[in-house]
Amino acid sequence: MGQKVSPIGFRTGITLGWQSTWFATKADYGIFLVEDQKIRRYVDERFNRRMPKGAVAKTEIIRTRNEVKVTLHSARPGVVIGPRGGEVDRFREELEEMTGRKITVNVIEIKEPDLNATLVAESIAEQLSKRASFRRTMKQYCESAMNAGAKGVKIICAGRLAGSEMARKETQKLGSIPLHTLDANVDYAAATARTTYGAIGIKVWIYKGKFGEEIVPSPNRRRPPRRIGPAMRNSGRSRAVPTQDSKKAASPNVAAAPDVTGAPDVAASPPEPDKGRPEDTKAS
Repeated sequence: MGQKVSPIGFRTGITLGWQSTWFATKADYGIFLVEDQKIRRYVDERFNRRMPKGAVAKTEIIRTRNEVKVTLHSARPGVVIGPRGGEVDRFREELEEMTGRKITVNVIEIKEPDLNATLVAESIAEQLSKRASFRRTMKQYCESAMNAGAKGVKIICAGRLAGSEMARKETQKLGSIPLHTLDANVDYAAATARTTYGAIGIKVWIYKGKFGEEIVPSPNRRRPPRRIGPAMRNSGRSRAVPTQDSKKAASPNVAAAPDVTGAPDVAASPPEPDKGRPEDTKAS
């Protein structure tokens, strides 16, 4: 049997930092741990389960002797901060009332939401809750992550897919996912889609490359290049399309056809007789 390990926990303390950074005695360790869990649950309930959603993917907590520093990583920082910072101030006051400690809140923007496994998993769960096609949704988010610069994506959905009687598991994979390489930056997240016929579990792996290698987003990744067929590959030669004026110039003695685009039908006047050149008239 394959023994599966979370890629986040596998790399924490080696290539990834801790999401909670503090030191406590044996008597205070349990208190701080429960407080951290309450803070994270409250952040998820406030910004990810209510409208408008703030898309908070990660909550980092750093404790000092006198205060608690909470850092929110959000794809929509404007929603979290609110107009003139009013939402953040209200959120900080609620945390201080809940924990009884001095709280400092910072908000960091996520530049590429398509490369964040937590946001991708939550988006897929939201789509499946709205009865979207799971195959089309999985393929769409896989391609979006690859277009954003990922080197590999894997998405697994398990449960009563499409309302079927028997639960099953479907997998969509693009690129490579080196799970055993500690130097590989693999982001992982899981989410649950609550549907009328049961819960569907979603797991997402996104491989971004080695640690320290920055992903440079393509400026035109939203618009893929247009494919040109063999008939359109002529080097610079264009085919002239005859217009109505050119047809008139080619046959001046032919009456123009009536316009059938909605204009009234007017009979074309016959051509005037040739009066000759002005020199011939004077000579006669």
